[in-house]
Amino acid sequence: MNRLLLAAAFLLASLAAAAQPASPTKLTIKPLAEKKLAELPAGELFWRIENFDTLAQAKAAAGPHSLAAESDGKAWLFTLGAPGGATAGGKKVTEFGPVPRISAPQYLLRINEASGPNGAITAIHAHPGSESFFVLRGEQRMRGPHGVLVMKPGQPTIGHGEQPMQVWSSGAGDLHSLVMFVVDATRPFSRPAKFDD
Repeated sequence: MNRLLLAAAFLLASLAAAAQPASPTKLTIKPLAEKKLAELPAGELFWRIENFDTLAQAKAAAGPHSLAAESDGKAWLFTLGAPGGATAGGKKVTEFGPVPRISAPQYLLRINEASGPNGAITAIHAHPGSESFFVLRGEQRMRGPHGVLVMKPGQPTIGHGEQPMQVWSSGAGDLHSLVMFVVDATRPFSRPAKFDD
């Protein structure tokens, strides 16, 4: 009987460890590119992610709502706009949306890179707009007011804007994720937040 209770307690502890961050190591966040805009594109907003042979080619192909960046040894072009587009010379990786539209006097598009070992975590925070994720390697989780989302490589995810969130690396290997933002440029990019538990 004692062995059964001990085994059950071990199983519950293991499940809890898998669902929550394992260490206080900070997730590494690196800004890759940003651009301020007076207006967002008309209609529904989708992120289109494409690869180019070089960063110079991605920059040359960038439109008014595009950001070029280098990450994971590749040249990337991130374009915010209507679905179904394509950029000459680019190889489409994915397209996803709709991204929640915000209203602001000025907008900031930003691309960040998030990386870290299992358990690396952000503080609880919020942004003045939408945050979307594209995991390249590893596994990422995001806790928000509606529970925990699990993000795996190649599966784009749209986060909830203006709400408290906490993000961490939860896979067996190191996390490498690209994060796309559409936020109010006149407000602080990130602010401390808390959950109403």
